[in-house]
Amino acid sequence: MRKIFDGLKVVEWGNLISAPYCAKLFADLGAEVIKVEKPHTGDKARQHGPFPEDIPNQEKSGLFLWLNTNKLGITLNLETKKGRDILKRLLEDVDVFVENNSPRLMVEFGLDYNSLLGINPRLIMASITPFGQTGPYRDYKAYELNCSAAGGVLVGVGYPDREPLDLPLSQGGYEAGIGAATAIMIALMARKRIGRGQYIDISEAEIWADLHVGVNVLTFMYRGITGIRRGTHGGYFLYPNEILPCKDGYVALTCPQLAQWQRFLELMGNPEWAQNPRYRNRRAMHEEYPDEVNALLIPWLKEHTMEELFQLCLKQRIPLVPIYRINELMNHPHLKQCNFFIEFDHPEAGRLKYTAGPCRFSVTDWQIERPAPLLGEHNELIFSQRLGYSSHELAKLAREGVI
Repeated sequence: MRKIFDGLKVVEWGNLISAPYCAKLFADLGAEVIKVEKPHTGDKARQHGPFPEDIPNQEKSGLFLWLNTNKLGITLNLETKKGRDILKRLLEDVDVFVENNSPRLMVEFGLDYNSLLGINPRLIMASITPFGQTGPYRDYKAYELNCSAAGGVLVGVGYPDREPLDLPLSQGGYEAGIGAATAIMIALMARKRIGRGQYIDISEAEIWADLHVGVNVLTFMYRGITGIRRGTHGGYFLYPNEILPCKDGYVALTCPQLAQWQRFLELMGNPEWAQNPRYRNRRAMHEEYPDEVNALLIPWLKEHTMEELFQLCLKQRIPLVPIYRINELMNHPHLKQCNFFIEFDHPEAGRLKYTAGPCRFSVTDWQIERPAPLLGEHNELIFSQRLGYSSHELAKLAREGVI
């Protein structure tokens, strides 16, 4: 089956999530992605779990295994001139270069876009950093916590009398990777018309601000709602915007439209308290006394299971979703029907279950054909068969710590 990015050549030099996820999006849709890692230690994601049986092993990191499917893996010590020269040879004949290193380091190594233009004018390069390539913070190191704070997200997460919290599960890294991949696809289309590559500068802090905060600017401008953290109550909407208990777990209920809230009250049997003016001002209910209104909803919710509530609200076009436990999610009939989880073999980690692609295509579908590479697994393929290094030369590069 032909895939969308068949024939596209990508080189990735990245750690952890943002650059590897960006490159994965292309690899799983048919592009050839060569992942460059540091000898011996590799991508920092290899040190992060989860690990099978909770035993750390750089070849068995669940994070690394999922982020690097379908890639070819090589090792290069880019702190050496020989390592950088080899990388430049690779970049002479590729379409895309993705990285998430510090701007200062890229200039120091001669791997910044201006330095690479002379090697390959058609190259599309994407750099993903905490604060972008320009400005006073360009060389600052940062974790996800710093980026989400700079992007304005932390103001709305957590309890008002406690310290702010980060959003869970490294969302910023994934969203920055998606942002870079989207820009790369636009640059690929543009290259067909202008005949040259482009440079893409992705700031993770700006991704946070754009996707999570920017959409709520109008909410503040027109309604005066700031979104300051409010514990378990959602920040920007009218009541209800809650996670509430039911008979066998929890459900998330939100009714941004008045008609949706009215249909929910009808579903409850139009309780008498709903006629009280105190419970008709949805903004006041949300901002001033949501716990009081929750207490009126919870007894009815606890009479029903998650699935019952989901089906009832689905029929009435009311936005409500169950909060599934992991075992419920893994065995959910809908996810099984659409093959959302797939099993795949890895030479070291064994047979594990992965999530499949985030979308489905009728002709050029998403597919995992190769597990994440072992550290340096494809050195011989790339260095010998493609770049022409002899076995003697490779042995010398290994002794010198280049590969």
